[in-house]
Formats: sequence, C-alpha cells, structure tokens
Amino acid sequence: MPLSEHEQRMLEQMERALYAEDPKFATALEGSGLRTYTRRRVYQAVAGFLVGIALLMAGMVAQQIWVSVVGFLVMLGCAVLAVTGWRKAPRPGDRTAGPGGPQARRQSRPRRSMMDRIEDRWQRRRDEQGH
Repeated sequence: MPLSEHEQRMLEQMERALYAEDPKFATALEGSGLRTYTRRRVYQAVAGFLVGIALLMAGMVAQQIWVSVVGFLVMLGCAVLAVTGWRKAPRPGDRTAGPGGPQARRQSRPRRSMMDRIEDRWQRRRDEQGH
C-alpha cells in the first residue's frame, strides 16, 4: 500500500532530521551498503568459480578424481551464489527503503498461493461446463 502524502512528508522530515543529526549514520543507511555487499558477493563467487576451474584442471592433470570433483562442486556452489546474489542486488535507481521501492510494490498486491490459483481455475472450468 503506498504511503499517503502526509506520511510521505513525515518520512521526508524524519530523513532530513536524521541527516542533520548524524549525517555519517544516515549515509550508511541509504542502501548503497546493500548494493555494495551484493556486488562484492558476486565478485567473490566469480573468483571462487575460477578457483574451482583451477582445481578441476589440477585434478585432471594429477589424475586425482577427488580433486576434480571438489573443483566441480566449488564451481557449482559459486555459480549458485553469483546468480542468487545478482538477482537480489538492487538496481541503481531503486531505493530499498523508500516508499516506492520494490518491497512496497510487492507488499501492495497480495501474493496468491499456487493452490489458490489452481482452485480458481478449477472453479472456472466447472462454471464453464455447467452453463
């Protein structure tokens, strides 16, 4: 649910007061910290993926299957971390704590479970067949 104009004005006043009182703390809360964290996590996952490739190749050269398997598992785990970190990373234009951010949009429309959707489809089919 979007904030009313009065709530938006109060939020802006609180933000200005926070900046005036403690600007260092306010800039730390802005959301660039989350973006930096996720970017760093993706970079670490890419570096880990490269280490996994090196282990895979070293295991093949040394004819040690277990080293190759460990290298492959490291590659797989780092690929999953990179993809999940990339998906969670906020876009540069999004404000994570703002009233129009992605969380506010997600909370504004209720999520329907898969069972609710199936029941709705079943009900529509029964209605169509009955009439």
